[in-house]
Parts: sequence; structure tokens; C-alpha cells
Amino acid sequence: MSAIVQNLLGPGWPWVRLLLYLAGIGAFVGANAAYLVLAERKIAGRIQRRPGPNEAGFGGWMQPFADVGKLFAKQMMIPPGTDRLLYCLAPLMVMAPPLICLTVIPYGENLVARNVDVGLLLVFSFGSINVMALMLAGWASRNKFAIISSARVVSQNVAYEIPMLLVVITLLMATGTLNLNEIVGQQGGWFWNWNFFRVWVNPLMPVTFVIFFICMLAETNRAPFDMAEAESELVAGAFTEYGGMGFGVFFMAEYANIVVGCSIATVLFFGGWQSPFVVLSGPVFGPLWFMVKLYALVFTVMWVRWTFPRTQFYNLLNLSWKILIPISLFTLLLTGAMMKLPLLLHHLF
Repeated sequence: MSAIVQNLLGPGWPWVRLLLYLAGIGAFVGANAAYLVLAERKIAGRIQRRPGPNEAGFGGWMQPFADVGKLFAKQMMIPPGTDRLLYCLAPLMVMAPPLICLTVIPYGENLVARNVDVGLLLVFSFGSINVMALMLAGWASRNKFAIISSARVVSQNVAYEIPMLLVVITLLMATGTLNLNEIVGQQGGWFWNWNFFRVWVNPLMPVTFVIFFICMLAETNRAPFDMAEAESELVAGAFTEYGGMGFGVFFMAEYANIVVGCSIATVLFFGGWQSPFVVLSGPVFGPLWFMVKLYALVFTVMWVRWTFPRTQFYNLLNLSWKILIPISLFTLLLTGAMMKLPLLLHHLF
């Protein structure tokens, strides 16, 4: 039996290996979408001094199944006057990019669906489709609140993609590769080899992570930057006219994007599947370390949402254009100077 499995997963049958990985990614996204919602509601309850969901199952652990059953039971209606094609296409467009991005993220030393040499470029290329999907959802709905929200989303994503990409270019200068597996491989050994702690490459490397994290919150439309679904201002934002599983797909995509963003942050700054110590490393412990780092960042994302109030839209744009972009440009120039400094000293002395 093991020989048959090895033959199926070997180099002669790459499509079988890819299909198995895709099925695993689909199950991973579904489980995260279900239970991260429950975790967030529990965390929100704890922060706000209330119990949170606790009726469905023991301690509320069956609540995701109740929510999914409710969404499936609701009829998905298409409002009159909408663009039917774009209205139905938008949920698929918003769900496809995180699924594609997860295929190139290495969750272990050999645990990656497709090891692409330009994996980081692929992630950011497909990640930009998300804003197009939200724009189409608002435009096709023919609802004034949805259209206003879509315009906000476009402005927000244009503003925050710039400092995020500048931070990524800074890391590319330090690592010299777009391959996510190679970036993780360069951070092996003790935890001070992680990019977050490599202050000898850039003294402001922790600051670059803070910029990346803030931009990730804005790119995934999370509070305090949740302008796509500002319930207190725009009803339900770009999703106002969606119900049933149409709304459920947007909800799943939000948490899938959170997982993708935190996974990329883990790979770029915290060593990916590398152990923080020389011990407890290897192919068995690698995925466990990745999950610990990943869900620590996911918890931080939830913590931020239920701690900080939603910012004003103009303050959101000012934060990016007036603060984050100049700082990220400075860190980029500083990294280039630090990398050329040894060569300059060698020529001088």
C-alpha cells in the first residue's frame, strides 16, 4: 500500500499530488473560516466581558455548523436591476485568490503544493484581485451604499499596497530571492536569524514588520480599517445586497485572506516552519511551529479588531500617504545603504 501511495505522489504523477493538496487546502480554508469565526466571537466576548456563543454544543463548539446550516437554508435572491453575471461572479472572484495563494506557501520543509520560484510575486499578484472582486460586488449590486463602500475599498487598497510592496522589496534586497521556501531556509538556526531580528541588515527591521502588519489589516479589510463593511455607516458595505451563501462566501474569503496574510508574515519575518531553537526542529516539528506562529498572528489580528475603534476614512488615507509610505521608503534606502556599507569600507580601508 505504501509503495502505491509513493508511486501516486511521486514525480510521475504530479497531478495526483496537486489534487490531494488542493483538497487539503479547501478543507483547511473551510475549517479556518468556521472556527476562526467562533474563536473571534469568543475573544470578543472575553474582551467585552460577556460569554459569547455558548448554546450550540458544549461551550458553543457546534456554533459554526449552526451558522452554516442557517446560511444554506436561506434563499439567495438576486435583486432586480443588478448585473446578474457580475453579481454572481464577484463571490467566486473574492474566494479564488486566497485558495491560489495557499498553494505556494510552505507550511513545512516539504509541505507545499507547488514550490514556485516566484511564489512571493504570485501571492501579491493574485492578492490584488480581491479589491477588484469587492468593487464588482458593489457595482453590480446597484446599491448606493455598496457603491460608496466599493469606492472606499479601491482607495484604501491603492494606498496600502504601496507601503506593503516597499516593505517586501526591502526584504527581497536582504534575501535575494522570490522563492518562499528559500526565504524560510535562510532563517534557520536560532530565532535571532529570523528577518524580524536581523537588525544588522536593517536596524529598523521590526518597524518594517509593523508596517507590513498594518498594511495587511488594511488589505484584508479588518478593523480599524474595515471600510468595505462599515456596519455603522454603510449598512453592510459592498455586501449589502448579498444573502445566504453569497454572503457566506465573502465571509469565508475574509478569514481565508487573514490566514494568507498571516502566513506570508510568518514566512517573511518569523522563519516560517523553522524552530526558534536548534532543538525541536525537523520535518515533524516544522508544520507545528508554523501553525503556532500563524495563529499567534491571527489572534493579534482579532485582538486589534476588538481593541481599537474604526478610524475615519481620511485619517486612514493620511496614515498611509503621509506616514507609512515615507517610513517604508526610508527603510528601503537604509537597507540598500547597509548592504553596500561593507563594500564601501573595504574600498576605503
